[in-house]
Amino acid sequence: MNAELVKKVLQALEQERVKYVVFGGVALNLLGLARATEDLDIFVAPEADNIERLRTALHRVFDDPNIEDITTADLLGEYPAIQYIPPEGNFHIDILTRLGEAFRFEDLVARSVDFGGLAVTVVTPETLYAMKKGTIRPKDWGDAEALRRRFKLGKK
Repeated sequence: MNAELVKKVLQALEQERVKYVVFGGVALNLLGLARATEDLDIFVAPEADNIERLRTALHRVFDDPNIEDITTADLLGEYPAIQYIPPEGNFHIDILTRLGEAFRFEDLVARSVDFGGLAVTVVTPETLYAMKKGTIRPKDWGDAEALRRRFKLGKK
């Protein structure tokens, strides 16, 4: 994980008052479970003005006209997930308003976590466990097991 770049993105989201929640590998790290990841996974509130603030925040970090391709129509449509790939490096951001029928932004339980002096919004261990325990990806099973053990969640 490029922690410096992730922090810049999250700081920009905070500065622009984007309603977001971090999940995935970065969330694991922010919750104290080290795991390598090359992306930042975020849910954003499915509101047109929030998506506009998201674009503004990304422009603070990346000089990329393709940010304008992140549209309200995409994030409020039938498949409300996009992947933003900045012009340089091997880092990307997965941006969702809903994950299938399983999770919507408004369903997520989140908390504020300190990231080197920056308060960021992250799903709770319980929510992340629920998101990962039933997937088909083996790395999610490992993440779920690590969450279960660390935070004493679910069945043993």
